[in-house]
Amino acid sequence: MQDDWMIARKEGRAGRLTFNRPQALNALDESMAAVIEAALDAWRTDPEVALVVIDAAGERAFCAGGDIAAVYHAGRAGDYELGRAFWRAEYRMNAKIAEYPKPIVAFMQGFVMGGGVGVGGHASHRVIGESTQIAMPETGIGLIPDVGGSLILARAPGRVGEYLGTTGGRIGAADALYAGFADIFLPEPRWPEVIAQLVATGEASVIPRGFHPEAKGFLADRRPEIETIFGGKDIAAIVAKLAALPTKFAAETLATLKRNSVLSEECTLRLVRMTRATPNIREALSNEFRFTYRAVEQAEFLEGVRAQIIDKDRMPRWRHSLETLPEALVTALLAPLPRGTEIAFDA
Repeated sequence: MQDDWMIARKEGRAGRLTFNRPQALNALDESMAAVIEAALDAWRTDPEVALVVIDAAGERAFCAGGDIAAVYHAGRAGDYELGRAFWRAEYRMNAKIAEYPKPIVAFMQGFVMGGGVGVGGHASHRVIGESTQIAMPETGIGLIPDVGGSLILARAPGRVGEYLGTTGGRIGAADALYAGFADIFLPEPRWPEVIAQLVATGEASVIPRGFHPEAKGFLADRRPEIETIFGGKDIAAIVAKLAALPTKFAAETLATLKRNSVLSEECTLRLVRMTRATPNIREALSNEFRFTYRAVEQAEFLEGVRAQIIDKDRMPRWRHSLETLPEALVTALLAPLPRGTEIAFDA
């Protein structure tokens, strides 16, 4: 990593963390996660730091996801430990954000996906604007919504979490507020002055409230249909319901589910429901790590990344279909990990 891809510094009463890799849509790698974690550790008991502000350079993205090309190449060479080390470090950092004793204010513009949700989505004050586009698109690369994303999805209204998690659907500001990915809408031209006030005062209460997105979302209107469809016990049941419905929404959703990895979709469905039963950040991350620990070796991650990120042919050749999906593999991917391989959150 370049030293300035993640900038950590103190300004006034605030600790400042800034993604500074706009040419790569601020993609997060392990070294950047380490900078965030080290800064949070240092500022936890620092009397000069009253709160933390996380923002990003560039207009296109807060953080469009994790930089997983290195994980792919290592996996192709038979090295599964590099990915496991990356996810351990990232998840430990995600938990520290969620559990931090001081306010963390995240300003999330543009694309906020995957690893970006893991940073901004667990802050105590989650600010979005007109350009914000949020998604957990991991089923398209043979992964599952991780970085604590399963917790946000589990807390979403009704079955909205199952819908967004399995399809990887992208949502704008209004739907991000509705689904629980953000708390505060603030017009983006106001952000610099508000950040300056946070730095000067160290008080999160200076963030203005009462603004609303002009663009309307779609989740609330689609909620009855989502409830009917995504209450199915498994992906097969959900697909059957979609196939029986004559609506445009059903047809588009069915096409998306058929395009993504059915193995990842089934595991996502189960993870969201597992996390809903015990909704806390460490349980969510630990459950997600069961899958990602095994993903490079046993799931369809390598093929998904090849198709979407490496070769970019957008034509993944998945090993499993709805008709051939092995229950034993789904169970194995979500089984508890061997002792000693879990995440050490307090490291």
